[in-house]
This record gives sequence, structure tokens and C-alpha cells, in this order.
Amino acid sequence: MTGAVRVAGPRGELRVGAAELVVIAGPCLLESRELALRTAEGAAAACARLGLPYIFKSSYRKANRTSAASPQGPGLEAGLRLLAEVRAAVGAPVLTDVHSPEEARAAAAVADVLQVPAFLCRQSELLAACGATGKPVNIKKGQFMDPAGMARAAEKVRAAGAGGVLLTERGTFFGYGDLVVDFRSLAVMRESGCPVVFDVTHSLQRPSGPVTGGERRHAPALARAAVAAGVDALFLETHPDPDRALSDAATQWPLGGLEELLAGCARVRQAVGRG
Repeated sequence: MTGAVRVAGPRGELRVGAAELVVIAGPCLLESRELALRTAEGAAAACARLGLPYIFKSSYRKANRTSAASPQGPGLEAGLRLLAEVRAAVGAPVLTDVHSPEEARAAAAVADVLQVPAFLCRQSELLAACGATGKPVNIKKGQFMDPAGMARAAEKVRAAGAGGVLLTERGTFFGYGDLVVDFRSLAVMRESGCPVVFDVTHSLQRPSGPVTGGERRHAPALARAAVAAGVDALFLETHPDPDRALSDAATQWPLGGLEELLAGCARVRQAVGRG
């Protein structure tokens, strides 16, 4: 039995794993104040028109970049100040990545949900530190992890005192330069009792070459398939001009097309009897 996770935002609580499909969306990286606010406002408005609960997502630092020359973001202090401003201005809960145990408490003072990146999903100290904040924690399934194994990551976070655990599917390595999504993993991870999230845009990556590539055009099909499979939330990175994004330019979804993509998912949700 999956239990809903409560997320306390600035304008009230939402629940992941309840009747409504939750949307977690925003730019991959906090590139600027203007971009963060524009994207959060646009995504929040699109979700409001569709009646979908919304959580803003962006990273204050990207610790895993293909190239040492790639932009890494504003850093912990400046990034958290910007996330706090977006949270207050837009009224949406905020989710952000945490990369080390030392960052967890500071991030929890601003973010409503802490996220453990995929490559760090087996780092016990990081999982425990995030859980010890008492905030809900979203653990992204490593590209190398079997879905059943994510139950043990969830146990580590629960044991530390987390205010709920989400598990996110983001694709599995398929050879050296591609990812594939096994939709059975959504059902397997739900057996842990955690609400399950599908990361649409990272699942489209092709992680090879000097920068990570991908195929954005497949986002609507994968998103609809995940909703049909019973996912509790969709995670996707969105940007007003994806081709000029400083991170994940090949896979972020255009902000101007976000509402159309989500509307299709909402229709699927209604058709399968979950919304």
C-alpha cells in the first residue's frame, strides 16, 4: 500500500501519492534570477490552469558535469537565497538536489523537498543526513540500480526520520551511450510503499561525448506512458529557450509547450481512472 507524502509549501500542503498527478518542474540549473522566476511563474500558471499541484525544481549546484568547464551554478548560499525568493514569489514548494551530508541542513532550511541525485542514491551518509532534516526526500534511482534495490535506500532515509520518501525512475544505462526506460520499475518501486515519480527529461539523455545529449522529442510519449502506468508525479526540466540552457540543453522541454504536454498527461490520467 502506497502512502501519500505530504509537502508543506508556502501556501498550503500538497500530497504526492494521492488522487492528483503532481508536477515537479523547473530549469535544470539556477542560471539567473530572471530565468528562475520566469520559469517558475510559467510552470505554476500552466499547472494551475490544469488543476495539477506544482513543485518548483532547480539546482543551486550541479556536482556531476560531463566537462570540468561546464557551468555548475551559483553555489549553495546564493542558490538557496534565490530558491527562497522563488518560493515566496510564486507560492510553490521547492525541491533541490543535495550533494553532500554537510549541505543537507542548509538546504532543508529553504527547500520543502530534498533530492538525492541518481549517482548518489547508495551513499548512506547522504541519505541519512537528508532524512534527519525531517523533510520529504526524493531519491532518484541510479542508472545502474535495479528498482527493487531502491527499497533499501528508502529504508535508510525513513530510519533517519524523513517526512516521507519519493522514488524516481530516470532511465537505466543501455550500453555506454544511451538510456532505456523499463516501465516495470514503476510498479516494482511502488511495492516499497513509496509514491513513485517519473523523470521525463533525464530519461531522454544520451550520456556520451563532450556534453550530454538526448532526444527531447520523445518526452510526450514517455510522459503519457508513465502516467498510464500509474505514476504519482512527473518530474521534468523546462526552460524558456532549451537550446541555450547552460545544462541539459538537449532534453529540457520548452516552457511554452509545457501546458500542452501536461494536458495530454492529464487526459491519460483521467482515462485510467486516477484523476
